[in-house]
Amino acid sequence: MTIIRGVRAQLRRRLLITYRVEPEVAASLLPTGFRPQIVDGSAVAGVCVLGLESIRPSWARGRWGLRSENAAHRVAVEWDTADGVQKGVFIVGRHSSAWHPVIFGGRLFPGVHRRARFEIEEGDDRYAVTMDAGEHSLCADVEVGGAWSSSLFASIDEASDFYRAGRLGWSAARGGRGVESVALTTDAWRVENAHLHSVSSSFFDALPAGSAVFDSVVVMRDLPLTLSDVRESRIDAVLSPAGT
Repeated sequence: MTIIRGVRAQLRRRLLITYRVEPEVAASLLPTGFRPQIVDGSAVAGVCVLGLESIRPSWARGRWGLRSENAAHRVAVEWDTADGVQKGVFIVGRHSSAWHPVIFGGRLFPGVHRRARFEIEEGDDRYAVTMDAGEHSLCADVEVGGAWSSSLFASIDEASDFYRAGRLGWSAARGGRGVESVALTTDAWRVENAHLHSVSSSFFDALPAGSAVFDSVVVMRDLPLTLSDVRESRIDAVLSPAGT
C-alpha cells in the first residue's frame, strides 16, 4: 500500500446512520466499476457524521491541529480487481464546517469537500446534529445505549465488522477526473450501540418513495485515526451513471 497524502486526527464522535436501500436505486448512485454490496437482499447506504479535532499532516507529531464537523453520504460497494473482489464504500458527497478540507481537499488533503453549516448539541450520551449546505440538509438526534435493533445486522459485533471492512472509501476526484480513494484507519476501533430519536436527510428523502428505509445507528468516540489517500487497488471506473 502506498500512501500519497494523509492526515491524523482525534475522533471526538462518529455517527454511522444506516439505511436499507433497494439495490437498483443504490446502483443508480454509483459510477461504472462499482456495484452495491447486498445484505439480506438490500443495498447498504448511510450518513457518516464526524467530529474531528487535532487535525494535522500525518508526518506531524503532537496533538496540535485544526477542528471540523463533517458529514459524508455513502453507499457500501464492491469492485473487481486482479486480486479478486474488494469491498469498501463510495462517497456520493462530503460536507465540512471548516475551510481547510473545502480548499485543500483533493489537493493537500484527501477527499473533496463542500462547505456546510453545522449545529451540534452534545450531552454525555446524546447528539443532536443539524447540517445545512443549501441543496443538502441533515437533522439527526442520536443517543448512545439501548438494545441493538437492526434488520441488516444480527448484532452490534456484526455491524462493527461490516463497517470496519469498509475502511476504503472512493469518491469523485477534484475536477471530475476519475475517482480517488481514502482509507480510514485506527488502532483503537470501538463501536457502541445507539438508538435514533429522529432523522431527516434531504439526500435519502429525495430517493424514490419507500426505496430507502432507516435501519440502525452506531457511535464511535474518542479514537485516534488516520485518513490517507492510498493506491492499494486500481479500478477502471468512469464517473458516469451506472449502466450508461
